[in-house]
Amino acid sequence: MAANKNKGAKSKNPPPKKKQRNHLFTEKKRPTKKDEVFDDVSDGQSEEEQLEEAEDLLDGDEQVSDFDDASDISDDDDALLADDFLQGSDDEDEDRGSGSTSGSGSDSDGTDIEEKSRAIDEQREREEEDAQAEMQLNIKEESDEFRLPTKEELEAEQQRPPDLANLQMRIKDIVRVLSNFKELRQEGNTRKDYVDQLKLDLGSYYGYNEFLIGVLVDMFPVVELMELIEAFEKPRPTCIRANTLRVNIHFSVVVFIFDLCIFRSTIAIISFKMQTRRRDLADTLSKRGVELDQLSKWSKVGLVVYNSHVPIGATPEYLAGFYYIQGASSFLPVMALAPQEKERVVDMAAAPGGKTTYVAALMKNSGLIFANEMKETRLKSLTANLHRMGVTNTIVCNYDGRELPKVLGQNSVDRVLLDAPCSGTGVITKDPSVKTSKSLDDIQKCAHLQKQLILAAIDMVDANSKTGGYIVYSTCSMMVPENEAVIDYALKKRDVKVVPCGLDFGCPGYIRFREHRFHTSLENTRRFYPHVHNMDGFFVAKLKKMSNTKKNLVSSDGSETVEQTQRPEEIHSDEDNKKELEQQKMKKQSPKGKKKSLKVKGLSGNGKVESPPTLKNRDRSENGKVELAATSKKRKRKFPSKEEISKAREEKRKAMRGKKKQPKEDKTGI
Repeated sequence: MAANKNKGAKSKNPPPKKKQRNHLFTEKKRPTKKDEVFDDVSDGQSEEEQLEEAEDLLDGDEQVSDFDDASDISDDDDALLADDFLQGSDDEDEDRGSGSTSGSGSDSDGTDIEEKSRAIDEQREREEEDAQAEMQLNIKEESDEFRLPTKEELEAEQQRPPDLANLQMRIKDIVRVLSNFKELRQEGNTRKDYVDQLKLDLGSYYGYNEFLIGVLVDMFPVVELMELIEAFEKPRPTCIRANTLRVNIHFSVVVFIFDLCIFRSTIAIISFKMQTRRRDLADTLSKRGVELDQLSKWSKVGLVVYNSHVPIGATPEYLAGFYYIQGASSFLPVMALAPQEKERVVDMAAAPGGKTTYVAALMKNSGLIFANEMKETRLKSLTANLHRMGVTNTIVCNYDGRELPKVLGQNSVDRVLLDAPCSGTGVITKDPSVKTSKSLDDIQKCAHLQKQLILAAIDMVDANSKTGGYIVYSTCSMMVPENEAVIDYALKKRDVKVVPCGLDFGCPGYIRFREHRFHTSLENTRRFYPHVHNMDGFFVAKLKKMSNTKKNLVSSDGSETVEQTQRPEEIHSDEDNKKELEQQKMKKQSPKGKKKSLKVKGLSGNGKVESPPTLKNRDRSENGKVELAATSKKRKRKFPSKEEISKAREEKRKAMRGKKKQPKEDKTGI
């Protein structure tokens, strides 16, 4: 019966029953009694005997079993187990083989992952090395590939429109080569070849003429030159200066006073005024939509405007004179001048009035300012700004600056501010036409005018002034002939010295430039550049007048003479001048008259003719000729100049006018 059941079980059960067996074994971890019996018997018995014993055991288990109802199910299960047992040797071998292979597979998987990660790391390292080598190769290829264009290529470029991209790349390459010329230069080409090509490319790309770009290349290193030219292409920030002369708060307090002695009450009105402060002005403008901030630490009244939703030159505060729109570089000459209260100050080129109003604010409307402007058309803007800013201590003049010593008098003022007319090479941002309009002749003409103006400024200043005696010279030019050369000329012509400007920043002036050599004290001058200080190009120098003497030109005999400048009261009158001229005419007599005079002079007191003077009484001149001692001691008589004569005439006219006014006053008094 058991055999039939086993046969039916074998026929009914499909092959996938092995999975069920595996599932059962996986759930049952501990070995059963059947497995133990099978393991013990399987070694010494055949398969038939093992089957019989297994069946007997299964029958015994069925009899012992308490569950009679499930006998059929248990028989089927036992048959399955028997079949599994019969096939167990093969399955176990397969399981063992699979277990060994699974263990070896897990180990191989770990080693494979490590190998893959190592391979990835090695590949990355190779890629980085290749990229670095490629970059170095590209650099070498670029340095090797760059070469200066030939004459034929340049001629072909001139015939067609300029290729800006090509020009820009070539400028960068030339700058790179010049910055490391020893390693990157091309054989057969000198530095001059690269510099000449750079001048041509900069001129065509940025629009400079040959003269101006040549001067800039000579003044600056190549890298700094590119920074300067790029800075000229960008606008400078807008700056404003708070006006401390205007009153922005005005309030009154009524005070009731009762006098016990007189039993009478009085009312007093006390007014309080406050000056415009930078902080208050900034708060007011920020409410109007103006984005601004303090200019810098070196200025207490300056503000820089970043953005504005309203026109900065049309606000009520601007029209009321609370601030002045002024470049940051224009602050510097006035700060260097440092005017004091109750001084006499001259601004030789005042229009449109930015520096003059700043001087008046520092002087607190005390003292006296002469604001001179040569061009009559610019007087309107000058006077308008003076009125708008509340300046009351200024006299507006319309003279040529070179004639001011004749008008105001020599040694008559304490300080002079000379913002000289110049070529404007420092403000190319504001006036791009300077790139092409200026030439060497223009620079020389400006320098000649500036030398005349600075001598006039020095002559007006009184060296004996207790608080002053200073001259400030400034230009908005970057040219050496307009700046250092002018100051060096003044040092040679007048008794002045260069003193520190009082500015903590700025680049020192040139002591040597190419073939020129200047006085060492020019280190105290200051230069300001757009690419360094973010303001217009500017030059500032401050001079101190040591004495009122003038150094004249070297005479023909090689000696240098010094003249003492005369004050107006020391000048001779017109009658004295006429007498001196008549005396000169009398000396120019005929030869006969000269002989007679010589004969008369040759007679002694007793009527005898004296012998000619011996060699002891004679002096030898520098050229070896023998001269009489009397004639050698003679000096040329100095006659008053035309300027001194004109001053004397003006004083006479004033005296005559004063005499005419006196009788009228007497009559009115009677």
